[in-house]
Amino acid sequence: MADRAIMECEECKNRNYVTFKNKKNTTERLQLKKYCKFCKTHTNHKETK
Repeated sequence: MADRAIMECEECKNRNYVTFKNKKNTTERLQLKKYCKFCKTHTNHKETK
């Protein structure tokens, strides 16, 4: 049930991270605070389609 989720920076819109999530347990989109190497700060990253 684990699917690949691509994470996108909310500020610069670059797609920086790829992670896996269990769709059975987490039905809504992920939102994590991660380091963006383009912004050079910790920003919120949202799951994209």
